[in-house]
Amino acid sequence: MNDAKTELGQKILKIKKQKGLKWADIATHIGYAPVWTCAACLGQMSMLPETAAKTAALLGLSDDEADILASIPYRGSLPTAVPTDPLIYRFYELIQVYGTTWKEMIHEEFGDGIMSAIDFDMTLDRQPDQKGDRVKMTLSGKFLPYKRY
Repeated sequence: MNDAKTELGQKILKIKKQKGLKWADIATHIGYAPVWTCAACLGQMSMLPETAAKTAALLGLSDDEADILASIPYRGSLPTAVPTDPLIYRFYELIQVYGTTWKEMIHEEFGDGIMSAIDFDMTLDRQPDQKGDRVKMTLSGKFLPYKRY
């Protein structure tokens, strides 16, 4: 369902490497956050047409490819229910181990509802540590309470 977006994402990864670009470079060029920019280029977000045109110009993509960047995706990019890539699997493992804890603590603090993945921000930073650098991720999603009738 996401074949065109997935194929374009693979092409963008190759171009990004050839040009020596980082996601932060592309993000600065188009005026969006690096995490969102990466997700959009890999097919999980839809760009505004003018943003898609800027991205296409930077990366040397065609007008048709810019249209693909602007199209609404079928979200969800994992090829299997349980991911096999070790890095992605660790996130799955985090949910298995801490998912019920996160749910309980969010409900305790906010009540019955969910954290939005639509009205959502995420940052990723390198945190120096004497035992080896750490990955620091900050997730921020709007709380959406369930309606009560």
